[in-house]
Amino acid sequence: MQRAMRLLETVAAHEYGAPAKQLARETGLALPTTYHLLRTLVHEGYLCRDKGLFFLGEAAERLSSSGARQKRRSTVVDALAHWRDTLGVPVYYAVYREGEIELMCVSDTPANPAVEEWADFRETGHAHAIGQCLLSQLDEEARRDHLDRYPVQALTPYTVRDSHSLLRRLERVRRMEPVTERQEYALGAVCAAIPLTLGTTAATMAISLPAHQEHRLLPAARQLQREIGSLLGSLALSISM
Repeated sequence: MQRAMRLLETVAAHEYGAPAKQLARETGLALPTTYHLLRTLVHEGYLCRDKGLFFLGEAAERLSSSGARQKRRSTVVDALAHWRDTLGVPVYYAVYREGEIELMCVSDTPANPAVEEWADFRETGHAHAIGQCLLSQLDEEARRDHLDRYPVQALTPYTVRDSHSLLRRLERVRRMEPVTERQEYALGAVCAAIPLTLGTTAATMAISLPAHQEHRLLPAARQLQREIGSLLGSLALSISM
């Protein structure tokens, strides 16, 4: 396995391909061993051969693509964990894709747990800051389409009462301002969500706190918003995850 990986890495270093003898020399492998491993890797799709030269095959390219996605996701996860620890709050990352709210990543700790998803986040976007922030970034037609599919329903005594009231609230959201909700999704929890500009995709980073710590909500959200710029590239790429 180790020798095969060494061969793959060596082939990857040659953009225009390399012959077996050169690969054997560069890897330090015996020529018969190199031929055997090359045949196996070609058969498995990790390499392909053309006019005596070896190139990476489709299977290796899929691995590379998967690895790149994992690296991007790791970058996002690490960043959320950093802000979680710095701010002392759970941190959420979500996007609106193909008509659905997708919670991409959540970072919390036992001492600062995330809000429990007791009602499907996708179906209750009207009630939580993440959903309201994402919906505020859509045009009116897309908002109405979403609410037609997922009608407003009362989850707590504080939840917005109907789609008309929600649409009016969303129209008043100022561009790039944090969106807050107080116990509308879950009693005892307050949340703030920051709109992100990631091309044409609506996205958000959000935090939550126990209701008795509401005074920390906006200061923490604004601190997160100030520091988030360095991660926008990785967040944009993560949409393809």
